[in-house]
Amino acid sequence: MNTKQKQAFEIALSQYGNKERKGGENPDILKYFHDIGFSEIKEDEIPWCSAFVNWCMLKAGLPITKNLAARSWLGWGKKVMVPEIGDIAVFKRGTLGWQGHVGFYVKNDGFYVWVLGGNQSDEVRISKYPGTELLGYRRYE
Repeated sequence: MNTKQKQAFEIALSQYGNKERKGGENPDILKYFHDIGFSEIKEDEIPWCSAFVNWCMLKAGLPITKNLAARSWLGWGKKVMVPEIGDIAVFKRGTLGWQGHVGFYVKNDGFYVWVLGGNQSDEVRISKYPGTELLGYRRYE
């Protein structure tokens, strides 16, 4: 895996535990939006998983999607079949075709895919998602 992508994963880890605040004004979460070009966002209670991944990639010096839709990551980098820690994992979510979730791959236990990401129970943390919801893995090379 690309050294910069590993750095992006380390940046994501450095944010572990950062969570939404009552009232929706956590400045750390708002900086994810603002630093990637969405300065109009004024609250942290809107979906921010893609903003978080974009921010981590930007800080590591990698290209970003500049898009707040999780599924925008399906066009980033290249598709990989066997993921490594730090690869991007994209999931479907909800019933609408645009809905999704994105995070950094940690592990697959055969049923769940574990990812480090933002807006997972309203914070940066490692969470598991059903493998049946996985849309794909991506890597920058």
